[in-house]
Amino acid sequence: MPLTDVVVENSASSVPEMVLAIGKRARIASRAMAKASTAQKNQALLYMAQMVRGQTETLKQANAKDLQRAKEAGHDAAFIDRLALSDKVIETMAQGVEQIVALQDLIGQVTPSVKRPTGIEVSQMRVPLGVIGIIYESRPNVTIDAAALCIKSGNATILRGGSEAIDSNTALAKMIQASLEKAGLPRDGVQVIETIDRAAVGAMITMTEYIDVIVPRGGKSLIARLMAESRVPMIKHLDGICHTYVDDEADITKSITVCDNAKTQRYSPCNAMETLLVHSKVAIQLLLPLCKIYQDKGVELRVCRKTKAILAQGGFAGMSALKDALEEDWTTEYLAPILSIKTVESMDEAIEHINHYGSHHTDAIMTENLSKAARFLREVDSASVMHNASTRFADGFEFGLGAEIGISNDKLHARGPVGLEGLTSLKYIVKGDGSIRT
Repeated sequence: MPLTDVVVENSASSVPEMVLAIGKRARIASRAMAKASTAQKNQALLYMAQMVRGQTETLKQANAKDLQRAKEAGHDAAFIDRLALSDKVIETMAQGVEQIVALQDLIGQVTPSVKRPTGIEVSQMRVPLGVIGIIYESRPNVTIDAAALCIKSGNATILRGGSEAIDSNTALAKMIQASLEKAGLPRDGVQVIETIDRAAVGAMITMTEYIDVIVPRGGKSLIARLMAESRVPMIKHLDGICHTYVDDEADITKSITVCDNAKTQRYSPCNAMETLLVHSKVAIQLLLPLCKIYQDKGVELRVCRKTKAILAQGGFAGMSALKDALEEDWTTEYLAPILSIKTVESMDEAIEHINHYGSHHTDAIMTENLSKAARFLREVDSASVMHNASTRFADGFEFGLGAEIGISNDKLHARGPVGLEGLTSLKYIVKGDGSIRT
């Protein structure tokens, strides 16, 4: 089926007007979502989980159309896998919604008040952000995850998924909106833009009157475009150039296990290690067994001159497969079985390298010296900093957030995995008794 046949839509020139209308409806719906009770929001989510399970065949039929187009377009197996809604993926989606139901509702929580000398009492109340626009690519499960998090946090949301998943996303949108209505909430609390026209993205990222924040979930090119063109504030990260530094006081056995996991447990996530930094005093001891593990798993190693010399000195059997690390390797997010390795002379050099070349996403130190660990955690300027743990833990579920809408390496508002709290803000609450300022 040609992609243009998927959705009956207006002409390209009318897309901005269509998105504007969606934005207006979302703004109105956001007021009802903000004042919805916990019970009402949870009921909508439970209906969603029930509907996803009950309409598995409907979802798979819609998804089959997306898969057929993807295959005809020549997309690779990894792409097809991300796009596919198997029985297991659909059940996982339903379970994810139920997990969000179990999370504490933060909306309306008030901090302890502080009484001022003037007699007023000052506190802060947690409130929704308002309308959240989410722009994402091939995974249709993001439609459910994002909608559920926004509902629980009292926000309205506008979802713009990738064109390759248009049928799946449209089917999911109908289930979500039916669940909202059944719980007494506005259908427009969650809207999916049902067009493949890229003008919709351009309209969303400049619609400051109706969208409060944009959350992009996708590849580097998508996020780079949004960073260049968006007028709406964003919660995002561009690169995941994650490091592990193995200190001269590290436990070598522990370090081999963690560094192996950080790179090879999965290659494509943004929290996979891309650069390994090793103190010269433990380089031979660590690198000989670790590099063998990497090469046995098919990982291409790009190494600095010091590292190459150390491996040669140790009689490393895989020397012929090593590649020289170039300057650009230190700033490359591979998302693939490729790893850069650098030998350093001190923790100072490691920290300097991370802060200079890293993307402020996730970085780790392996050491048994608690003073060094404390200094590393304090001085490395990243959203998640770890001690004796794999960078692969930088994840909302692993951090106990229940779920995440994305990861931010910005410094304002939200940083690191963004869960329910990251989709809220605080407003000041002031109570007086006829109080006046003199």
